[in-house]
Amino acid sequence: MSVSSALAISRLPSLPPIRCSLAVPLRFKQRSSVVSLRCWCGPSPKMDSDSGASDKVFFLGLSTSSWCTGLGAVGFIETAYLTYIKLSNSEAFCAVAGGGCNDVLNSDYSNVFGVPLPLIGMVSYGLVTLLSLQQSRRNLLYGFGESDVRFLLLAITTSMATASTYFLYLLGTKLSGTVCSYCLISVFLSFSLLFITLKDYAFEEIQKVVGLQFAIGAIVLATLSNSYTMTMPKYLGSSDITLEPYETEIIEQSTPWTIALAKHLHSIGAKMYGAFWCSHCQEQKQMFGREAAKILDYVECFPDGVGKGRKMTTECKLAGLEGFPTWIIKGKVLSGEQNLQALADASGFASQDSSYALASEQDQS
Repeated sequence: MSVSSALAISRLPSLPPIRCSLAVPLRFKQRSSVVSLRCWCGPSPKMDSDSGASDKVFFLGLSTSSWCTGLGAVGFIETAYLTYIKLSNSEAFCAVAGGGCNDVLNSDYSNVFGVPLPLIGMVSYGLVTLLSLQQSRRNLLYGFGESDVRFLLLAITTSMATASTYFLYLLGTKLSGTVCSYCLISVFLSFSLLFITLKDYAFEEIQKVVGLQFAIGAIVLATLSNSYTMTMPKYLGSSDITLEPYETEIIEQSTPWTIALAKHLHSIGAKMYGAFWCSHCQEQKQMFGREAAKILDYVECFPDGVGKGRKMTTECKLAGLEGFPTWIIKGKVLSGEQNLQALADASGFASQDSSYALASEQDQS
């Protein structure tokens, strides 16, 4: 191509935007050169200045992604604080008098399949914050497109709002009379995040995803319900029945061997967890005898009784007991009533006459 031809091409007149219903190749001839243009059907491609829905102003001059980032960060800080309180067994600051926050945090509903509920909330709020930053073109998550982020935000915020609804139900029924300011703040945050996330969807899009939202909500409700059904201690009995604590007299006498075993278990920090109404716990104590049973590190899990408003001690909750009695010896969990030789073996108690130990146990049974 000659220099004059190149200059001639560069002087082609500017063309207005072309709109058509079919893709038609257009050809312009200028001297000996040909320039081909293609007319595209549908709307013109968006320019960089045409932001996505997540960058549109939502409220107070901020976009939806900015609002989700801020609210998610607030929720993350709140649940991180409650997670620390839960794991460190500390007392939470509660703005409402009566200590309702700590009652909820130490209740039987504060764990889901053994995982602290505040920890689950912290992870959820953290994901919302991270995804919202990604939606704001921060590019923190490589490989995640706009559609991926929108879907994940919808799924997470739907799960959080559903869980908050379920916990509001528990707060009003199982924990009636308890006021928890942290719970109410979390409910407000989760529903606000869901509402803001849905603002990015057109009405036609919402109609398409509403079925998915119902499915997610059903899965969350089934998971929570199943968790509390499986992990809720069945030995608590009916909440309508109140049982005051009482002591059962140990009538058996201890032997020198059982006293020595009890002293050894005490010296290594072995603990026996039980309940005052548990017959197997009483039988376990009878094996040791009156004197030796007093030496054991026995933890009563229901010192205030059983019934509505009577809760298991925090130490027993943290131990993750599945029934009574439960021994924890050198980090090993022994569930159920144990014979004395099994306790001696588990604790490393050196017996010079194991046959004497077995005979002693048989005499007491």
